[in-house]
Amino acid sequence: MTMDRYTLLGRSGLRVSPISLGTMTFGTEWGWGADEANAQRLFDMYADAGGNFIDTADLYTEGTSERWLGKFVAARGLRDRMVIATKYSYNAEAGNPNAGGNQRKNFMRALDGSLKRLGTDYIDLYYLHTWDRMTPVDEVMRAMDDAVRAGKIRYVGLSDTPAWFASRAQTLAQWRGFEPVAAMQLEYSLVERNAEHEFADLAAELGMGLIPWSPLAMGLLSGKYKPSQGDSASVGRLETVRAQSAGSAPPPGFGKLTEQNFRIVAELERVAHDAGRPMAQVALNWLYHKRGVSSIIVGATKPEQLEQSMHALDFTLDPELTARLDAVSQPSHPFPYYMFADGHQARIHGNVDVASKPREFDRPVHVPAPATGA
Repeated sequence: MTMDRYTLLGRSGLRVSPISLGTMTFGTEWGWGADEANAQRLFDMYADAGGNFIDTADLYTEGTSERWLGKFVAARGLRDRMVIATKYSYNAEAGNPNAGGNQRKNFMRALDGSLKRLGTDYIDLYYLHTWDRMTPVDEVMRAMDDAVRAGKIRYVGLSDTPAWFASRAQTLAQWRGFEPVAAMQLEYSLVERNAEHEFADLAAELGMGLIPWSPLAMGLLSGKYKPSQGDSASVGRLETVRAQSAGSAPPPGFGKLTEQNFRIVAELERVAHDAGRPMAQVALNWLYHKRGVSSIIVGATKPEQLEQSMHALDFTLDPELTARLDAVSQPSHPFPYYMFADGHQARIHGNVDVASKPREFDRPVHVPAPATGA
């Protein structure tokens, strides 16, 4: 298993497992998820396998995720070993505009709250959760740097922001001597590849490790949908789910249940069959080898789900199978990205093949686990 084959987070020196344990499922306050006993079991499985990178947020299950995670870590004396990542931005008090957002006031409120719930005096990686479209980026980066200097956080991360915002944040950090952004968390999977338009270059050029969330597209790529099985075919399954959801709030990921995405699922099923691996493992393996990716967040409510995910990097996917997945999931290229395709570039370079220089940072460097007994 590859949980104890660590990788560097972006251009930092922080060693993290290539699979990160997502804990949004820790708690049942949202009507789904794992109870405390099952959450404890999931945590123990991950830690026992050598995993050290755990993702949560102040928002998750109304704070239960952070509280349980802190409890589990403390009970086993694992604080120094674990790399704990959490996030801030979402509002904790309806009617109070400053109880949410990216601004310094909410930053300090949220950070202190997370530290208390986690039962720790520092957070390894602290993310801005989602851009609020208001707070200046320099206010965010100065607040982050102040918290690093105060010893409350170790590394800085951004999540769900535009690439220009992240780029400006990193540039400000470089110019002003702030702690740089080590990680960029974003949605990325076989059915959501828009990150490749900007964020792969962002990671390579500016040293931010990409941390995909929802790598199985809210379960769409997990293997529970198999188009080869009659009633689970694309149109039939979609119509069944729509009928079941009529008149109620749609389930998470409902917007991903499209015919185009089921075509991707159908090819994933065929590739997984040819590879002799479960669909979820193939989807995660394909994603991990994309440019700039440092670690992938996986969540689970059942031990068997986590067990399968933790083995997703134990094999090498044949290049021909990778190419098939690339082809079926190829995203559209709106302006200006179609201008960067080979045809336009050939006109720029006079039909001469011009190789670009190697990137200073592209794939993360793998760090072997210490030898037993060393």
